[in-house]
Amino acid sequence: MTTRMEDLYKSKIRDGLVKEFGYANSMAVPKLDKIVINMGIGEGSRDEKKIKAAVDDITAIAGQKPVVTKAKKAIANFKLREGVPIGVKVTLRRARMYEFLDRLITIALPRVRDFQGVSGKSFDGRGNFALGLKEQYVFPEIRYDQMEGTRGMDVVICTTARTDKEAKALLSGFGMPFRK
Repeated sequence: MTTRMEDLYKSKIRDGLVKEFGYANSMAVPKLDKIVINMGIGEGSRDEKKIKAAVDDITAIAGQKPVVTKAKKAIANFKLREGVPIGVKVTLRRARMYEFLDRLITIALPRVRDFQGVSGKSFDGRGNFALGLKEQYVFPEIRYDQMEGTRGMDVVICTTARTDKEAKALLSGFGMPFRK
């Protein structure tokens, strides 16, 4: 079973990238590798309900159970002890990755208040793109009336592209709304 975005990549985007960058080998054409969704919970060390709510939110958004991340060091200024839960993260690959990207681009990003596009400068120099969302309720899976509170999340799209220009062309092919 292939998703709509995967079909789009195989039918149009891959050929367009070969024409634009002139790859000799089909394996050199950039593709999506994985998508990592991370949600930090600052109050998680003091309230276990917040960790559970974050796990439930990420599970609903990603369709996959996240891993609870724990503090590696004790930091007194943040009232943080080693081993205390401080966030949740999930790594999506294959069909779930394409399905999440489709929902992110077509449903979630247009629902962001005062949205004018994502920054084209959020690449890391090696073809990976990072995006921050301030509220998790832009996804339709999150019920606004049952929400404990708003928490932001980071979405990192990892590609096999070697440069930011190649990665931006790849994500533009998928329809990522970059600012002009």
